[in-house]
Amino acid sequence: MPNIILTRIDNRLIHGQVATQWSGAIGINLILVANDDVANNPMRQGLMDMAAPSYATTRYWTIEKTINTIHKASDAQKIFIIADNPQDVLKLVEGGVPIKRLNVGNMHMSDGKRQVATSVAVDDADIEAFTKLRDLGVEIFIQRVPDIAKEDASVLFKK
Repeated sequence: MPNIILTRIDNRLIHGQVATQWSGAIGINLILVANDDVANNPMRQGLMDMAAPSYATTRYWTIEKTINTIHKASDAQKIFIIADNPQDVLKLVEGGVPIKRLNVGNMHMSDGKRQVATSVAVDDADIEAFTKLRDLGVEIFIQRVPDIAKEDASVLFKK
């Protein structure tokens, strides 16, 4: 079974907070960005590689490749999965990726979304995905960085 330390939703994917705070705090050595667009965009991958910590390997896989490949991971790989949105995380879980803990970090405000936490804006599709993830037994928490308090995650399930 893959050694998934944490999964995070962050529309910025790999950036300063992920590289300098989360990766070190949770003790990972592999950052896996599960995102169909980034998996096929070498320029974005290169930019994220520049932000990634030097002690961690980076992988950029589609949702499908993540589902089909993650079970081949070595026990020595301490994996930090980063996804763009809750729908992609739900696809991973429904596809058999053993995600137990989900950190909701940054979900930016956009048309049709409403702010529910400091750095989290959701729409009805997001709420539906979060609800299904919770019902599948995934522990969900909102926390921007590891050294601040978690915010109330119940806001992720209210329409």
